[in-house]
Amino acid sequence: MADSQWLLPALLLLFLLLRMDSILLRTASMPPPSPVTCNSPGGDGCILRNAYGAWNDRLDCHVQNVTYPSTEEELRSAVAYAARSGLNVKVVSKFSHTIPKLACPGRNGSADSFLISTANYASTIDVDMTNLVVTADAGVPLRELIDRVEGQGLSLVAAPYWEGVSVGGLISMGAHGSSWWGKGGAVHDHVVGISLVVPAKESEGFAKVIRIQAQDQLLNAARVSLGMLGVISKVKFSLERRFKRSITYNFTDDARIEETYMDHAMKYEFADIAWYPSKHTAVYRYDNRVLLNTSGDGVYDFLGFQSNSVVVSKSVRATEKSLENARNVDGKCVLASTTLGYKKLIANGLRNGLIFTGYPVIGHQGKMQTSGSCLYSPPSRTDLTCAWDPRVDGLFFYETTAIFPAQRFAGFIQDVKKLRDVNPENFCGVDIYNGFLIRFIKASKAYLGQPEDSVAVDFNYYRANDPSTPRLNQDVWEEVEQMAFFKHGAKPHWAKNRKLAFLNVRNKYPNFAKFMAAKKQLDPQNMFSSEWSDEILFRNEAAKGDGCALEGQCICSEDSHCSPAKGYLCKAGLVYKEARVCRYTQSSEA
Repeated sequence: MADSQWLLPALLLLFLLLRMDSILLRTASMPPPSPVTCNSPGGDGCILRNAYGAWNDRLDCHVQNVTYPSTEEELRSAVAYAARSGLNVKVVSKFSHTIPKLACPGRNGSADSFLISTANYASTIDVDMTNLVVTADAGVPLRELIDRVEGQGLSLVAAPYWEGVSVGGLISMGAHGSSWWGKGGAVHDHVVGISLVVPAKESEGFAKVIRIQAQDQLLNAARVSLGMLGVISKVKFSLERRFKRSITYNFTDDARIEETYMDHAMKYEFADIAWYPSKHTAVYRYDNRVLLNTSGDGVYDFLGFQSNSVVVSKSVRATEKSLENARNVDGKCVLASTTLGYKKLIANGLRNGLIFTGYPVIGHQGKMQTSGSCLYSPPSRTDLTCAWDPRVDGLFFYETTAIFPAQRFAGFIQDVKKLRDVNPENFCGVDIYNGFLIRFIKASKAYLGQPEDSVAVDFNYYRANDPSTPRLNQDVWEEVEQMAFFKHGAKPHWAKNRKLAFLNVRNKYPNFAKFMAAKKQLDPQNMFSSEWSDEILFRNEAAKGDGCALEGQCICSEDSHCSPAKGYLCKAGLVYKEARVCRYTQSSEA
């Protein structure tokens, strides 16, 4: 039943958001907080959190010591100290966006945990014009790297859509844009050299720097290492001469999306597709290079990464919470419709100059590939933030990313459509965010990269602040998740996803044994492993307990794994019958 009292307030609130967004389009916001906070100047008793605040108090990472090297020698000395002292080591950058706790060393709060931050190790960017390569310190922010090479008349071809990452973190977790052309859309496949700091014999000073070159077999292990082989100190990327791109978004019907996605990827170098299931809409990105002298100075300033008023962020979150508590699907659908309409109006953040004036939008590669304008500001601007800033109780969401072998993706789309057609309104919650973002990743030689041409799907959806609180349409997103990873053979993105997505993940990578052999060679004492990385790589079965399915800690097999007191029981999937999901059963719709 529709609850009409929510429709007008929700619509007006979103209108306020959009108006504020338009006004603040080019206004900087409060920079994100440091992921590391310490109780004393010496660094003892520190806590590591990720940028979304997705590790609650129970899951925060407590570490005994943190160090901030600023040179490669200081980085080597830090690893030597850890090796000499028998410590477990992990590395964090100034951003910390990884959803799994791969940056957390050792056991929570244990005395042998040691954290190295690369926040201050970001001074060197060396552009080699002759060989078309750039070498950068691991802590260099992506935006600084891009601006430096563009200023030299060159371009980095592949980058993720979000620029709030460091050079080391960028390649460690398999970050990617979208392309099946050339070397592809995965950033690590444009890496031609990596320097690693690894433990060594006492006679070698307990740690050493090794330079891995393009011809070295170890590069295939180091390109996507999850921080488990050593500490990345420098990364060398291949570059191309500076180029421009022309982008047009085509908002159209989604009827043939499962038939057209491969042709679309092969026709456009930087193709992607945003699919909004509840609206039966697919947005095809027509995106190719154009001649450097083509007129246009466009910018891609993605709507979701722009500055937001703290008041608006808090109000939008409060509205979504209210809709969840009232089980108001219709209110969410109003938000989804209005959001999609606004994205179409402003081309999702593309600008021809000061504003969007029409397609195509043409601009230099450095301004068209990646964005994150909410990151940059003077600290005095505390009224504006990134929308998910945990300090302001703004957006809070799950992010699921499934990476499919290209040929198997059509079956997943067909199954999602079947589930959507049971009740399209159940998909409005994901369409409030970005729908299903479909991107393309070329086959890679990296051991933990994609072994075949692949299709990656990202989708965000509401997350409760209290992990014991079930959410509206809980069963729908659990069924989609299980369809992806267990029926259609998708792999999880290493930096995203709930725990259940990683069940038996090592069996999905044919070169996993080669990666582990490289780890044994470089880190024989396992000082760069932790309970968190072991849980992701070697998990065969989810540990189960009361409510474990609500946050993806397990797949339910009995009602207690859901929330029977709140009406959520463990049921079979509606389309994928083998799925086991937490479904609300105390309503007229059940």
